[in-house]
Amino acid sequence: MSIQKILFFADSVSTWCGKAFAWLIMLLMLTVCLEVVKRYLLNAPSSWMLDVTCMMYGAAFMMCGAYTLAQDGHVRGDFLYGSMPPRMQASFDLALYILFFLPGIAALIYAGWDYAMASWQIHEHSSISAEGPPIYPFKLFIPLAGALVMFQGLAEIARCVVCLRSGKWPSRLKDAEEIDVVEQQLAKSTHVDEESRRLAMQHAHEIDETARQRGMGEKRATEEAA
Repeated sequence: MSIQKILFFADSVSTWCGKAFAWLIMLLMLTVCLEVVKRYLLNAPSSWMLDVTCMMYGAAFMMCGAYTLAQDGHVRGDFLYGSMPPRMQASFDLALYILFFLPGIAALIYAGWDYAMASWQIHEHSSISAEGPPIYPFKLFIPLAGALVMFQGLAEIARCVVCLRSGKWPSRLKDAEEIDVVEQQLAKSTHVDEESRRLAMQHAHEIDETARQRGMGEKRATEEAA
């Protein structure tokens, strides 16, 4: 199995988990709407609703972390990073992954497991309300989310090694992005001729690929050499 297939496998696992838990946002919205109806129209609020909504949001937030990492979507200080050539970017990323990411996520998994097991042993319930729901199943998401982020992080470290060897970032598993929305809008537009639509999409894909490869420094060096 090639290294690219292994990277795509890690991306697919993170993407599947992220998309699966993203549906909690829909459930969260429906739950909040139901509580609004019960509270203001029926005058029958639920004391445990705050706990439930917090757990749903927390589960979605934690379990989508690996997906965000797989899509390179976490916040990055890009002022200097974007102007670096790929190999320098990879060296920078690799150092940060080893020094901060691996110890931090390992600590999250270790402490999160102890935290979750202690909650399971006493069948912990929320103390926010008198009818607090059980929260010990929810706390299992802490070490589970950490394990998923660690798995994707190891794939990101492998990407750094590949980039250091080849001088180019390996491909990521593509997901729906803004570029797909632009393409759909242009395809349905009746005010843009075919040639203009083709040129616009070609330019948009070039920008998307440049951002995906994070090769702004490489592109600038090529232009200067030309």
